[in-house]
Amino acid sequence: MSKAAVPLRILCIHGYRQNGNSFREKTGALRKLLKKQVELVYISAPHQVPAIQNETNQGPEKTAGGGDEDQRGWWFSDVQARSFNAQQECESSLGLEESIETVKTAVKELGPFDGILGFSQGAALVAMLCALQEQKLEADFNFRFAILVAGFRSVCSQHRRFYEGPAITIPSLHVFGQDDRVIPEEMSRDLLPAFDGAQILIHPGGHFVPAASSHRQTYQDFLKKVE
Repeated sequence: MSKAAVPLRILCIHGYRQNGNSFREKTGALRKLLKKQVELVYISAPHQVPAIQNETNQGPEKTAGGGDEDQRGWWFSDVQARSFNAQQECESSLGLEESIETVKTAVKELGPFDGILGFSQGAALVAMLCALQEQKLEADFNFRFAILVAGFRSVCSQHRRFYEGPAITIPSLHVFGQDDRVIPEEMSRDLLPAFDGAQILIHPGGHFVPAASSHRQTYQDFLKKVE
């Protein structure tokens, strides 16, 4: 079988308060849109998030379809409360190293993967993983491309090291919504300089992974370039 006939395998990293199963449900439209080109593989973050109903940043990322019983996160910006807010500045975080190890294990056990896709906090993690790969600090990662939906640059001081190295040369597609009230458009734009030659897909909606027919061509064109 030729390389062109083999779907690209993409590791999917969910957002805060989601898990692999709930993120799979939420990206059903994307799977249908790109079913001939990609195989999406989902994993869950290692950290369980307390199900506090009024916690900041919960709203649009609150899981559905049974996912509420197992809300997960990749790291916590508030170490004491074990909570996360993308706009909360902090000196240190909790749980990031374990999450990096979780991705490394997934690559070993479920891989190989051609690319990686992340949403919201998951997209911020993807940027960090790409930085580690670019800096040749993790031999386990060999992603050929990255798709970051509602991504952002972490404002935790402990994470500055991910943005101080050379620009990330992995081909990247950055997707963000003009009406996103969880990760505002300007936060996603702040991440763009970390990537060399970043491509952009802007949609008029909010905090979700867009997969309308009008978005198909942008996704397909990007994927064709990295096949």
